[in-house]
Amino acid sequence: MLSSMNSITRAMHNSIAAIATAHGVSSISIIRVSGEAALFVAKKISKLQNITPRYAHLTSLYNARDILIDQAIMIYFSAPHSFTGEEIVEFQCHGGMIVAQEILDTITSYGIRLAQPGEFSKRAFLNGKIDLTEAEAISKLIEAKSVDAAKILARQLKGELKNFVDESRDALLKSLAYSEVMIDYAEEDIPNDIMQNILHQLDGLTIKIEKIVDASHRRRGLIEGFKVAIIGKPNVGKSSLLNALLSYERAIVSDIAGTTRDTIEEQVRIGSHIIRLVDTAGIRNSEDTIEKIGIERSISSVEEADIIIALFDASVVFDDEDENILSIVQKYKDKHCIVAINKTDLECKLDKEKLEKFNPIEVSAKKGFERLTQRMEELLDSIGEGEELMLISARQIEAVEVAKNAILEAKVPLLEGELEFFSYHLQEAVKAISSISKPYDSEEILDKMFGEFCLGK
Repeated sequence: MLSSMNSITRAMHNSIAAIATAHGVSSISIIRVSGEAALFVAKKISKLQNITPRYAHLTSLYNARDILIDQAIMIYFSAPHSFTGEEIVEFQCHGGMIVAQEILDTITSYGIRLAQPGEFSKRAFLNGKIDLTEAEAISKLIEAKSVDAAKILARQLKGELKNFVDESRDALLKSLAYSEVMIDYAEEDIPNDIMQNILHQLDGLTIKIEKIVDASHRRRGLIEGFKVAIIGKPNVGKSSLLNALLSYERAIVSDIAGTTRDTIEEQVRIGSHIIRLVDTAGIRNSEDTIEKIGIERSISSVEEADIIIALFDASVVFDDEDENILSIVQKYKDKHCIVAINKTDLECKLDKEKLEKFNPIEVSAKKGFERLTQRMEELLDSIGEGEELMLISARQIEAVEVAKNAILEAKVPLLEGELEFFSYHLQEAVKAISSISKPYDSEEILDKMFGEFCLGK
């Protein structure tokens, strides 16, 4: 009896539960339980004894005092045919904070513990249901900031990145095998072109990695949300543009120069993209201490931005402050930049020829900013175009860059005939590229990575 009790206690402690939907008012909430005790608890709170796997049971749920909580849908997934590979029960109850929390409290009152962030996905990985590329794709898909991002992540869930890792690993192992053959059979007749074949394979893989890393840096805003900085000298209409794009008065608009003294950041949807829009303080020479801090932050925002909107005032002559804005645009020419001339409904005094090479857009608060919005949407869509493989996290990018550097380091001893050193560096490359899907130092890395997931996932 004692042994049986210990077994139940252990099963309870090894089982986890969490609310898998966002907190707040909604039509439904989902509570998920995973582990050996999932079915036991489901029977306890539903009072059903026969629960069919993968069948939606409409049932009443009761707390530990047999008081009705809610009428809900309950679905049981038997191991190993579930997301985690363990017994899973999901309760789909009426939405809101109270009902879902009471069901969760009832589940934990029987001894099942609360899940840590990302623990469901971690168990799925440890049980071989997903690899790290799929786990990270799941996490990022929840946070996707564009339709293009969702498509990229869906391809990763289908194994696109895993295939790249496997193919790269195979190519490296093949080169490593050639090297070992030459070491072990140095006195035998080895084909003369074997060295050339190794170099050809490594060069091809290096080029492929460089393209993927470049595309991943260039398109990272698809996942995280592109950061767009609005810059210009004071009083050119930056805050008016921000308010127009947000469709409400977020920033104070005044004829007094220097009204905006700090950066204002908001999210807004442009086409199928969610961007982070930053209204910066007017950039000019100023002796005001507070304004100078705001200008410094404006420059920092430009450095961090993916896209710059440089705004100029058509109603005043082009001056040194405008020239300064133009120099900033030219300094960051590696970034995407849109030049716009504002207040075009007023008498034009601006020398537009200075801006012609930037293909400027003419806008005004009175006429609207539709042309600018359209240009931004076209630019964002063009960045999202392409079917290239994309790395979706800093961890993945670091892994392929480490692999690339190891390959480059391996080529030196290869050309000098020092095959043992060549093999050493190539093994480092194999280890780095393999870590994208299955890291070697598993427990510490997994805790860190899955800890960034949301609860219930």
